[in-house]
Amino acid sequence: MAADQHLLEYFTAMDNQGGIIVREPPKLDLDLYISNYKGRTRFDRLLLIGQSSVPLCVDALKATVNEAKRGKDVARYREAWECIRIAAPNEPEAQWDEAWATATEKANKVETHRLEAELKGYKNNLVKESIRIGHRDLGEHLESIGDLNAASETYIKMRPDASTQSHIQDVGKHIVSIMLQKQDWAGVLANVNKVLAVNMSTEEQNAEQPYQKIVSGLAHLGLGKYYEAARCFLEVGDPAICQRYNDIISQNDVATYGGLLALASMDRLELQSRVLDNSGFRNYLELEPHIRKAVSMFVNGRYSACLGILESYRNDYLLDIYLQKHVSAIFSQIRSKCIVQYFLPFSCVTLDSMNAAFAKPGESIEAELINMIRSGALNARINTIDKLLVAVSTDSRAAMQKKALDAAQNYEKEAVERIRRMNIVAAGLEVGPPRKSADGGAGNLPGVGDVWQDDSKRPLGSRDSIA
Repeated sequence: MAADQHLLEYFTAMDNQGGIIVREPPKLDLDLYISNYKGRTRFDRLLLIGQSSVPLCVDALKATVNEAKRGKDVARYREAWECIRIAAPNEPEAQWDEAWATATEKANKVETHRLEAELKGYKNNLVKESIRIGHRDLGEHLESIGDLNAASETYIKMRPDASTQSHIQDVGKHIVSIMLQKQDWAGVLANVNKVLAVNMSTEEQNAEQPYQKIVSGLAHLGLGKYYEAARCFLEVGDPAICQRYNDIISQNDVATYGGLLALASMDRLELQSRVLDNSGFRNYLELEPHIRKAVSMFVNGRYSACLGILESYRNDYLLDIYLQKHVSAIFSQIRSKCIVQYFLPFSCVTLDSMNAAFAKPGESIEAELINMIRSGALNARINTIDKLLVAVSTDSRAAMQKKALDAAQNYEKEAVERIRRMNIVAAGLEVGPPRKSADGGAGNLPGVGDVWQDDSKRPLGSRDSIA
């Protein structure tokens, strides 16, 4: 009972801070899940699970504390300890390790001073390669102890001493790594293109493409550009090369992100060609078969089954550091697409059949349909008397007539311009760009430019038109 009370207090505080609380157990196995990653992202993912998942909270926070103590970042250890001392104060990890914190801070200061002294010596010797390596070592040390701003400044100072293409790529990757941790998505997009150079060979581009696509996809996802993000994840390429970058995301994440974002932003034809028939992405889908199944269900018109599969994995998606903020929007877009595609072949559908396909037991989908109609996502109206959803038919004849009139007007305008051009050439004249003046005329003659523009609107039979 005491443990439950501590968890209740902890998640009440998390909820008050605006955090997302997942009360149902996810399908993922914590140890197996975190073994797919390396580097600083392990701590971030464990901490997010500890702050969001009620069933996995204590185990995740204990693993977070141990992960922090394997590194050199005392601030991260303090952050994890602040969480576990409230959620599970009786656990051994909830006791503050003052000896470790003091020794680590002291060792960090000594190492920082040593690297700065080495860098100063390199600068005195004026050896560019040594200076570049000195900046790199100092930047990696500052990043490992959590001083991201100082690390970013140090990495930027590597650029003047980067003499080869591999050095430039190394600088770009270090800077992008810092911006990913700070979630500076615009900065990520601005720097990721520097990783791929113009004069790289095809083999080198293929080796660097997974990194560029992964990082660009995460940046587009962070900015809410789901279609662009989906395109990037679907074009990642070789899974073996992707595995090298598991300090960012894993191969399973590529399959999940690519499949979900494609479902949210692509139509049926694109899903078939870019996802299911994509030989390069098929290797990733084998790691997450439920994503492939959901996409196949959507393409085959089994929309309720598609939504059911995704809904069963919602808790897992809510525990992902990049997906969590977007799960609601992504699921909403997928659901809206399913409703629209379900209704598209019919002129009218009963609300009971819509409820049976998309609503939860005992609930109605009518309010959701009203919101979709108001937003323009669904071109229909609701017959509340007969309980029908009726398609709004467009006047095809009026649309065809308007299209024909627009085509005639465009043809007339183009014909007048061609006749004018022919007469100008026949007269041996050349027309330069008009010089704009304050009174709206062309050049020094007020009103000439206006007359020239209005001339194209006169009928060809007019005596003032050019014949």
